[in-house]
Amino acid sequence: MAVLERVSQPGVTDWTIDAAHSHVEFAVRHLMISTVKGRFTDVKGSVRSDDSDPAKGDVDITIGVASIDTREPQRDAHLRSADFLDAERFPSITFRSRRIEDPRTNKFRLLGDLTIHGVTREVALDVTSEGRAKDPWGGERAGFTATTTIKRSEFGLTWNQALETGGVLVGDDVKVSIDVELLRQ
Repeated sequence: MAVLERVSQPGVTDWTIDAAHSHVEFAVRHLMISTVKGRFTDVKGSVRSDDSDPAKGDVDITIGVASIDTREPQRDAHLRSADFLDAERFPSITFRSRRIEDPRTNKFRLLGDLTIHGVTREVALDVTSEGRAKDPWGGERAGFTATTTIKRSEFGLTWNQALETGGVLVGDDVKVSIDVELLRQ
């Protein structure tokens, strides 16, 4: 049986996410009057860039659902439960890129498939390249920020409670903010 492996090509660079220097954060309305923010601490992934044709880039990210952290253990347990993310049945959130729009600038759109709670939807990330640098150990690093807003209901996350004053306990719009540092392989 032949083993398939990535073959190095001129102008093509493989990167891995440096989890210690990367953050995936979210914000959602609570009680219709404030915003709850949280993050995922287990983020892994790879990026393949092609300097000759930046539109051929490839991004693959996996986030461990159990790593959710809103600084409130009881809320985090509820978010991991079957009412929300159901971490036992759906342990990962994934993003797989499909295409890159306007990749020759420092600001571009990355479109891909986001899978949450077993439901996959195409999302667009607004990405900014923060630059490249050599680290003190001789490695090359690249930094990117990305933002998007998703509707949790589109991913089957519909748990909520009506409020006596009108409205709902948890908003549907979730703002996502990503800061990622990549290490060249």
